[in-house]
Parts: sequence; C-alpha cells; structure tokens
Amino acid sequence: MNTRFTWFNATALAFGFSFLYLPILLLVIYSFNASKLVTVWAGFSTKWYGELLHNQAMLDAAWVTLRVAFLSATLSALLGTMAAYVLVRIGRFRGRSLFSGMIYSPLVMPDVIIGLSLLLLFIALGVPRGMMTVVLAHTTIGMCYAAVVVSSRLVSFDNSLEEAALDLGCSPLDAFFSVTLPIIAPSVVAGWLLAFTLSMDDLVIASFTTGPGATTLPIKIYSAIRLGVSPEINALSTILIAIVAVGVIAATLMQSRVTARGGDQG
Repeated sequence: MNTRFTWFNATALAFGFSFLYLPILLLVIYSFNASKLVTVWAGFSTKWYGELLHNQAMLDAAWVTLRVAFLSATLSALLGTMAAYVLVRIGRFRGRSLFSGMIYSPLVMPDVIIGLSLLLLFIALGVPRGMMTVVLAHTTIGMCYAAVVVSSRLVSFDNSLEEAALDLGCSPLDAFFSVTLPIIAPSVVAGWLLAFTLSMDDLVIASFTTGPGATTLPIKIYSAIRLGVSPEINALSTILIAIVAVGVIAATLMQSRVTARGGDQG
C-alpha cells in the first residue's frame, strides 16, 4: 500500500527530526565556540579540543569507562549466550521459571534499586569498591540484554543443522562451536554492542558501585556539569557523537555489502 506524501507528513517529520537532532547539532556547534560561556557565541575556535587533550582527569575517566565497558560487554555476551542457550534449548527443568525471572527482572527494575542492592551486597561481602565492582554491576545488567537478543535468534535456529553435525561424528561441544555459534554470531555481537553501549552510558548504577580511582566518564561529566557546563564537555560530547556516527555508518555499509552478496549468490 502506497502512502501519499502530504505537507502534514512532511511537517510532522521535520518536527520529529528537529526535536531529536537539533539539540545535538547545537552542542556540536558550540563545541567550536571561543567563549568560556557555552550560551554566548564569541567566534569559531578549536581551542577546547586542545584543552580537552590536556585534561588528564577527563582522559583518565574515559580510559576507565572504556575498560569497564569492554570487560562488562565481554562477560555479558558470554554469560548471556549461555543463559539464552539454557532457556531455549534445554526446555523444561526444575527451577526454569525462577531462572527465567532472574534473567529478565533486571530489565524492568529501576537502576536505583539495582545500584543500591549491589552496593549492599558488596558491603556485606567485604568487597572493596573499584573498577571490578563496576564491571560486575554492569555485567549484571548487560547479560540480561544479551540473553534476550541471543535467545530471539536461537528460537528461529534450525536444529537440523546441529543434528547433522552430531550425526557426522561431532560431539555436542564441537557441534556448538562449529555450527551453532557461527550462525548465531551476529546476535552475540549485537548483544555485546548493546551491553557495551549500556555500560558507556550508565550513571546511576556506577555511582553506587564505584570507588576511588574508578570514576567513569558519565560520573565525571555529571560532576563537572553540577559546577557549570564547560566547553570542554561540549568538545568531548562532539567526539563521542562522531565515534558513534562513524560506527553506525560502518555497520550500515557492512550490512549493505552482506545483503548484496546474499542477493548475488541467490
């Protein structure tokens, strides 16, 4: 069914995109502002990018955030894939409802409750708060999202491919790594990327579970904004936007090439 293009549709689309992207565009523009006041334009300048490169505290926070995101995303993809495989392939077993509820409940639970409960757990166990506690906290959330993504792929997986590998002499473990894992790899990567993004973006849970020397970038930016928005934050945000844009464009091009190759082979 063809939808007729009208001025109402064009206006609604323009308002929608303006609402989403105009604030981001203004942030990028004011990252090149020469003035220290982020709301007063005083000419074009890139000095705040230079200042950002000499802001050791901000760079340290960015490095901590990247390490936490990489470790938590890797653990989330691993544990989420295992959880999804158990839920989809094993079927009915004692405690399945409890296990499923424990996997999906963090998705709908407020971050404040999760952060506070993890803080109390670490205190009760005597675990010193630092980078590893933040990694564990982010893994708790990320593995749930990874499990949902991977399980959705396993539901539509053709079990006859794995059965054929077993008939040809593969052990169940060999069949999983040789047949199942390569097929579900895109969903595992998607779960990893989702967990990585959630870890990079998290503020509430990290603020409960972090400790000295483990300040993440969202916490650092929030602390700086409370004292006043600095043009350095605009520059940092612009760099992050550019990285995300490049990643999205690269993923789109790769997906287009894969689709084109599939069409040529078909």
